[in-house]
Amino acid sequence: MNSKLFDRIRIRPDAETTARERFPTCEWAGCEAAGTHRAPKGRGREGQYHRYCLDHVREYNKSYNYFAGMADEAVAAFQKDALTGHRPTWTIGVDRRGADPRRGFDGPDPSTTVNDPFGIFHGARPAGSHGAAAEPRRKVSAPTQQAFDTMDLDPAASREDIKARFKALVKRHHPDANGGDRASEERLRQIIQAYNYLKTAGFC
Repeated sequence: MNSKLFDRIRIRPDAETTARERFPTCEWAGCEAAGTHRAPKGRGREGQYHRYCLDHVREYNKSYNYFAGMADEAVAAFQKDALTGHRPTWTIGVDRRGADPRRGFDGPDPSTTVNDPFGIFHGARPAGSHGAAAEPRRKVSAPTQQAFDTMDLDPAASREDIKARFKALVKRHHPDANGGDRASEERLRQIIQAYNYLKTAGFC
């Protein structure tokens, strides 16, 4: 049975015809094939593409140069920045504040400090100071503070300082050195109690 309708159903369209229906025409001058492939338009036009057929996209890629017209120094700088995805960077050990010469360790303003939001360093040291930061004051309980006060010591005192002060105070307030003075004897009792408390607490 001869029928144009059935003939049209049986015949499958060729690939080129299908491509022309799906894609725009190739942008290469004089070409009427389907532009099935994208080709970047170049620097400064990122995200924009030409549409070429397979043969012409290959031809285009042979001569494509993203850095065309750029000086060698600019190309080198671009390639270096590309290693970090063109994101800003700063020297290891220096945060974004440290990268600013007005706020870094060596900044001209001596009042600037290191940013320490979590208090890891117990407060920041002044800029330009390469020495050790000041030792933070040791936090102690009220009874412990009283024991240090009795011995006239700061809670930051070392074991050696505590022991040396104890020996000096015992010698000073011993009854034999004060003719049996009751006040001195009471003071000696307080010193011994304070020392024993600090020893039990692990301070000396």
